[in-house]
Amino acid sequence: MIDTQTTDAIAPSMATRDDGSTIAYHVTPGKSPGVIFLGGFLSDMTGGKALALEEHCRKTGRAFLRFDYTGHGASSGAFEEGCIGDWMNDALYILDKVVEGRQVIVGSSMGGWIALLMAVKRPERVAGLLGIAAAPDFTEDLLPKELSAKELDLIERHGIVYAANPYDADHPTPITKKLLEEGRNHLLMRGRITYAGPVRLIQGMKDMEVPWQTALNISNLLESEDVEFTFVKAGDHRLSEPHDLERLTRVLDRLLESLD
Repeated sequence: MIDTQTTDAIAPSMATRDDGSTIAYHVTPGKSPGVIFLGGFLSDMTGGKALALEEHCRKTGRAFLRFDYTGHGASSGAFEEGCIGDWMNDALYILDKVVEGRQVIVGSSMGGWIALLMAVKRPERVAGLLGIAAAPDFTEDLLPKELSAKELDLIERHGIVYAANPYDADHPTPITKKLLEEGRNHLLMRGRITYAGPVRLIQGMKDMEVPWQTALNISNLLESEDVEFTFVKAGDHRLSEPHDLERLTRVLDRLLESLD
């Protein structure tokens, strides 16, 4: 069992960029290749998957880093002002400026999209990828379908709408015109994904947010021939139950063993 109180008792480190924005992160030293965890849309680095992976990497002596995108968690900025390009650049900054050597990138949902973008842009630094309900192009292919005609009209006229949040009814999800339009600059599912390293994809087949076929589509577009799937018949989008977290660490260990 993860003692989240102990795990997050230490204040995060802060990386300050040239523009003054700050990215909060926790780093665990260890052997290479290290592991970087990328959270999902509106998620922060205190979630179950991030903490389970941190604890596992600490026990196995593996370097690990988790962080908050700008506008998320303890990092600076407002969520409503962010977009895919901003959060991708946050992840690239961590890769370029905070960690050394090759890294395995673990991305959950939106983090899976950003992980793929990182792999395309920094293939020499990305030793492997592990996607959990990876959601590339969700701002184009998935999110608009979840919004009503009225909500889409409000976005067009006012630049933002607050949509129902299936995980927290008291805190609706801000969806901005900037998010939808800027996301088109980073679409991956329209052609070849030029990454040839090993990729592992875990996907729940009862995921109501990301169709399980997405994992197959990612594989078909990847240059890599080393792609393995783990389909979870009863799995939902979050895949955060104790047995899900155990599966996640097993898949990660097998990937790391193939790289050591």
